[in-house]
Amino acid sequence: MGPLKGIKIIELAGIGPVPLCGMMLSDMGAEVIRIDRAGGHASSITIDRANDILGRGRKSIRVNLKEPEGIEVIYRLLEGADALIEGFRPGVTERLGLGPDEVHARCPHIVYGRMTGWGQEGPMAQTAGHDINYIAITGALSAIGSKGGKPVPPLNLVGDNGGGASLLFGGVLCGIIEAKTSGKGQVIDAAMVDGAATLMAGIYGFRAQGIWEDKRGSNFADGGAPFYDAYECADGEYVSIGSIEPQFYALLMELADFDAEDPLFKEQFNKKNWPRCKEIMTARFKTKTRDQWCEIMDGTDICFAPVLSMAEAPSHPHNVHRSTFVELDGWMQPAPSPRFSRTVQEIQGPPPFIGENTEQVLRETGYSEAEIEALLANKAVAGAVE
Repeated sequence: MGPLKGIKIIELAGIGPVPLCGMMLSDMGAEVIRIDRAGGHASSITIDRANDILGRGRKSIRVNLKEPEGIEVIYRLLEGADALIEGFRPGVTERLGLGPDEVHARCPHIVYGRMTGWGQEGPMAQTAGHDINYIAITGALSAIGSKGGKPVPPLNLVGDNGGGASLLFGGVLCGIIEAKTSGKGQVIDAAMVDGAATLMAGIYGFRAQGIWEDKRGSNFADGGAPFYDAYECADGEYVSIGSIEPQFYALLMELADFDAEDPLFKEQFNKKNWPRCKEIMTARFKTKTRDQWCEIMDGTDICFAPVLSMAEAPSHPHNVHRSTFVELDGWMQPAPSPRFSRTVQEIQGPPPFIGENTEQVLRETGYSEAEIEALLANKAVAGAVE
C-alpha cells in the first residue's frame, strides 16, 4: 500500500483543485471519503464514473447539508479522520455549520484544508474567478505567450493544479505531520494566487539578477530564444528544443547542421541575433518530419523531445517503460506519482458513482442498520445516483 495508508481524508465535493488533491492523496494510499450533496445535482462532480478521472480511488457518500442530521453524519466521519478538504468561497462552510471553529470545537485534531482562488481574506476574497484570473495578478500570465502577442492561458496547470491542488496537498500533509506531534489540527489557507506566485519564484529570481526582461517572448526560457522553443516540422507536427547550456547548444548546431562559427549563431545569448536565428531554425526544422528529427536527436543531450498529443503521449517508449499512464475502465490516464522504493502508490479503484458508498461508509463509521434506514428515510443521506 501507499505511504499514506492509515490516513483518512474527508473531501467536500467541488471542482478544480480539490478533486485533484483528493485524487493525489488517494493515489498515495489515503482513504478519501467524498461528501456529495444529496438532492438534485448540487455536487459539481460528474456522474459519469468512467470519465471522472479526478474522482478515482474515492468512496462517495451523499449527504443533505441542509439537514442537521446530515451535518451530524459529517461530524461522525470527522471524529475518525485526519483532515478535511473543501473548496468553497470563504464563509460557506461556516454557514453550513462546518466552519473551522465548529469543527475544531468537536474535533480539535482535524487538519482543515481550505482551497480558494483568492484566499480566505483580502479585497477579492469573495469574488468569483478562475485559473486565468488567479495567475493574472501574479505575473505568471503576463510572462506566457509570444513576443508581440497576447498572454496565453497555460491550460489550468498553473493556478488550479500547480498553484492550487499541489499547494493544498503539501499543506494538508504538513498539517497532518505536525498534528501527530501536537495533537492539534489547524487551518490550511491554500490560495491559488499564492501558489501561482510561489511557482514564479525562480522567474522572479532571474528578474532580480537582471537576466530576465519583463516582456513576453524575450527571454531564454519563454520562447524568445531560438534554442528554447517548439518548431514545426515538414508534416505539420512539432518538436521541442531546450538547448540552454553551451554544450547542449553546440550539439544542436552539429546535429541540425548549423554553422556554429556563423556570427549569428556563435554568440548564443546575443539577443540581437535571436529573431534572425529563429527564422533560420524555423526553416530548417520544416525540412524534415517529426519522426525524422526524432531519428537524429532522440537519445542525445540536445534537450529534445517530440511534441505529442494526449492521444499519442501514452505510447511514447519512455512513458511506456515507466508506466507513466495506465488504463482504467477503458480510459487512459496518468498513473500515480511520485514513486516510492518501499511503499507502493496505486489507484485504489475507479471513480465512484455519487453516493455509491453511502451505506458502506455509514456502517464503517459505526451506524446501525436501523440508524441508516432512519437517515435514508429522513433524507439526511441518500444512496447512489447512476
